[in-house]
Amino acid sequence: MSDQLMTKAVAQPGMPSARMGRLFDWASDRSTLIIGLSLSAIVLFLGFVAPFIYPVDPFAIHPDHALEGPSRLFPLGTDELGRDELALLLSGGLATLIVSLPSAVLAFVVGVAYGLASGLGPAWLDRLLMRLLDAVLALPSLIILLFFASLVTLTNTSLILLLGFISWPSLARLVRNETMAQKGRDFVLATEQLGASRFYIARVHLLRVMAPILVVNGTFMVGDAIFALSALSFLGLGVQPPQVSWGSLLETGLDIIALDPWWMILPPGIVVFAALLAASLTGQGLLLRWGNRR
Repeated sequence: MSDQLMTKAVAQPGMPSARMGRLFDWASDRSTLIIGLSLSAIVLFLGFVAPFIYPVDPFAIHPDHALEGPSRLFPLGTDELGRDELALLLSGGLATLIVSLPSAVLAFVVGVAYGLASGLGPAWLDRLLMRLLDAVLALPSLIILLFFASLVTLTNTSLILLLGFISWPSLARLVRNETMAQKGRDFVLATEQLGASRFYIARVHLLRVMAPILVVNGTFMVGDAIFALSALSFLGLGVQPPQVSWGSLLETGLDIIALDPWWMILPPGIVVFAALLAASLTGQGLLLRWGNRR
């Protein structure tokens, strides 16, 4: 009997152990989001602010200082031409972000519009759009990316369009499924009975309901865009010379790895990893906080 009473007492939600558990979960979710946002702020600072704080010409050549390690004159050393690696890193961050962020926005808009059109359209349109989406998802994204990158003239605009139109299918399927789940609910049916258009229903009701999911997936799409651009640049199909990106800087350092230029490899690798980690932690933090509120 005493064992049963003890079990009930421990299981009561008001007990200190239960409160400590909830506090631990809240702190864990909060710390994930804080770390993600902090890393995001650092990455954005490196890309958009730091180049103006450190206004050194990244393409100035100093032949007498080629392949020097970090020093007071060159905080992150120099490359094989004698260019300042810190200036190149900051310039590459700006080039990476001004392509990755708009491409993520483009993919987000296309994915949301496609998913809503499929979910709210007639049955025949939904079947057609879903079969087309299945065909697109069946193709390897990286192969498609490399194929089109080898065909078109690579500029910032073409890279934004290329990355944007490759990254939308998974979000489109998610939005379509959420739309199908929500459009049979009472508040949507009542709005239809009042004569509201489908555009109004999507804008006023469905997007508000899906806002947490959309925000979380939007953060993941930024990380995917940075990774895809870095992979393209690493293969020589991303941001084109004389511009540099984090991926192209990493590729340049690895080309001469036999000379052990660690200062040309570690910094771009670290910032690419930090950008991906920032997007992942921010998305996970938002997902955990919204999930606990439900």
